[in-house]
Amino acid sequence: MLGDATIADSTRTHRVLETSHPPVYYVPLADVATGALEASSGGTTFCEWKGIASYYDVSAGRQTIERGAWTYHDPVAGFEAIRDAVAFYPMHMDACYLDDELVAAQAGGFYGGWITSDVVGPFKGR
Repeated sequence: MLGDATIADSTRTHRVLETSHPPVYYVPLADVATGALEASSGGTTFCEWKGIASYYDVSAGRQTIERGAWTYHDPVAGFEAIRDAVAFYPMHMDACYLDDELVAAQAGGFYGGWITSDVVGPFKGR
């Protein structure tokens, strides 16, 4: 959620786990609201496991979150399922839910993990 708008709603997400991280959920682009994403001009980053990440600015109404989401257009072998799916930073959204549970954001400005009552740390972050 961003403002009063639902940015994404999906039952087809891909759950990705990394060492010392809570899960990250990648949403198929078809399940993202039309017009909510615009390719960011903020560059790319490299993940040693998944490859080169590209970023999206997320918008709803008059609000825009720069680099509020990311994707892998050409992920490395083993991560093909998340090709062009989008992950959102819960810390930058007004609310993120997983099965109707409000998600807590992973600490730190770079990480995008989704913490629910089913996930136990400690987590990489701050």
